[in-house]
Formats: sequence, structure tokens, C-alpha cells
Amino acid sequence: MRRAGEYSMSSENLIIGSQQPAGAGEAGAKGAGPGAGELIKETTTADFAADVIDASRAAPVLVDFWAPWCGPCKQLTPILEGAIGKAGGKVRLVKMNIDDHPQIPGQLGIKSIPAVIAFKDGQPLDGFMGALPESQVMAFIERVAGPIGPSDTEQAIAAADAALQAHDYTTAASLYSTVLQGEPENLVALAGLAQCHIALGNLDQAKGLLSAVADAKRSDPALAAVLAALDLAEKTSHLGDPGDLARKLELQPDDHQTRFDLGLALNARGDRSGAVEQLVTILSRDRQWNEDAARKQLLQFFEAWGSNDPATQNGRQRLSSVLFS
Repeated sequence: MRRAGEYSMSSENLIIGSQQPAGAGEAGAKGAGPGAGELIKETTTADFAADVIDASRAAPVLVDFWAPWCGPCKQLTPILEGAIGKAGGKVRLVKMNIDDHPQIPGQLGIKSIPAVIAFKDGQPLDGFMGALPESQVMAFIERVAGPIGPSDTEQAIAAADAALQAHDYTTAASLYSTVLQGEPENLVALAGLAQCHIALGNLDQAKGLLSAVADAKRSDPALAAVLAALDLAEKTSHLGDPGDLARKLELQPDDHQTRFDLGLALNARGDRSGAVEQLVTILSRDRQWNEDAARKQLLQFFEAWGSNDPATQNGRQRLSSVLFS
């Protein structure tokens, strides 16, 4: 990454005044600020003062020096444009074709492209060369423009997650679906939509969504909870009403299979603390029952609920108290 001090010329030395027609700089300056409504534009030597120097006094301006024959430039351009969109107007992008306009990149000492220089308050501030990934481009923008808030996708997922936690599955599903329309490979949105289907009892739809995920991505942490939840839902789909199981257990309190099924049924209906209670009771009476099935089921519960869920934290404490007593 080249810093501002490494560039050979400051904005005061750029050959801009003599190249523009009379009055061009003043007219350009009036339309170059953030209110102009253009976040991305092409510039020329004549317009550079207005498009970059003057505009950078209102908001930082990134200048992308490129050429039609440059392969890495073609890789960087969509990344830059996408990053500018995510920045929400805090920074602008101006592109300059060095074949058509070699004077300014020559004055700045640019010898390799793609090269991006950030201007702020009329001066070159920072820059980089080469086709960087989006994460590094976003980090560069934040260095010159300050912290950038969450993207539209991140905001939509946050709203969907909140709706899911509030059991508003219809709203959550709609928001997750909207994200997936724009980003079909977004695993967080896909997992969230599958969770909605599971909660609504649409297990086939959930399975269909998850079956489309490539094997290489199925181990992604974003999918772990929903895969565990789907497995639990399939296990409990035939168990029936928890009340019937509870009444049967009253008559046969040492029937561990019935108690195990009751724990699954309670979890399926959202009673996580009740599910923990039943499985911990099995462990307290017979730790090795059915090849340690109660402990294994508790661990699956914790995976499906997530490590930050209060039921997971309480359940882990209860499990530890039994295993190490």
C-alpha cells in the first residue's frame, strides 16, 4: 500500500488549470459535491479539478487509474463499484483512462495499474495498486472515509433475525428470501429461511433448501444450527402430544424411552428448559442408558439452539453438574 507521502506530486503540482476551458473548474465544482447524485463517474484531464480536487473537499474521492487493455483493472472495477455502493455515499469513485489522459497519472508517478488514489480536502491521501479483494477495498475506504455502517444485506438479515427470534416467521422468511434473490449463495440467509420453514412445520421445504447446498459448504458454521434443528424436527414429527407422554411417564417414571421422547417433544414445542430437565433426569438415573443417548441428545440441542441461548448455557451447567458430581 502506497501512502500519500510516497507519491511524487501533490495536487498543487497537477497540470489541471491549463488543460480546462475557462470557467470549467468553477462550473464543475458547483456540481461535484455529494449533492450531485453521482457516486461513480469517468473524468478527463480537463475535468479533474472539479471531479476530484474540488469534490474531495466535501467527501473523499477515490480515483481509479485504468486502461482498456489491463486485465486486473477489469477485476478491480466491479469490486470498487460494489464497495462504493456499500459505503452509502461517504466516498465517491472517479475513473480515469490513462491511455486517453496520461498527464495526471504521470505527474502522480503512477507506473503500474490498476492504481487507486484517495483524495481528501483537495490532496492525495492514500492509495494502493493491484486488484485487491472486496474486504481489503472496504478496509481502505474506512481508513479514508471513516467507519461505514452495515450494508443493506446486513441490515435485512439483522431485521430477519429479530423477526425469527420474535417468532414472526412470515416476516422473517420474506426478508431472508429478499436477501437470497440478490445473493443466492448467502448461507446465513439460507439457513434463516430454512429455520423459518422448520418452525412452521414445512420440513420438506427446509430439506429442499439445504439439499441444494454444495457438500463443501455444509460444514459452514452458518448451517450447523439449522441442520441440527432439521434433524430434531424429523425425529419429533411422529411423537405426538407431550401431554400423553407425560401421563404415561407418571405411571412408569423409570421408562427412559418415554422420558427421552418427552424431552424431544417439549423441545419441538419450544419448551427448551423442560427438554433439558427430562434428559438430565435420565442422566442422573442411568448415565449409560441407550449408549449415552441422553447426553448426546443434549449436545445436539445445544448445537441447534446456539451457544448464546440461555437454554444452552443453563443446560450445559446442568449437564456438568450431573457428569461431574
